[in-house]
Amino acid sequence: MVNMPERWEQESWEVLPPGGIIPEAGNSVRYETGSWRALRPVVDMEKCTHCMICWLFCPDSALLAEGGYFRGFALSHCKGCGICALECPPKCIRMVPEGSFAQEGA
Repeated sequence: MVNMPERWEQESWEVLPPGGIIPEAGNSVRYETGSWRALRPVVDMEKCTHCMICWLFCPDSALLAEGGYFRGFALSHCKGCGICALECPPKCIRMVPEGSFAQEGA
């Protein structure tokens, strides 16, 4: 028999919390996941048509919108995947290496 830690022997599957569920709505807001991104989205607001396609496709809800208009990025949640830049019809979003912003302290 495999030696299992004592706590495993004491807990049965009936008392373990279920996995793969979201126990409370909106709990991802507390977790900042943008600190490990390699690329940062940068937008040229003069080209932006506020079509909100970027907002629709962002898997992390890291795009900020107000009154139906694009307002910027929630960089604390942006993982730098680049989907926003890829899907942007006017191509006003570009992905810039995060190291370019080291002097800003951001």
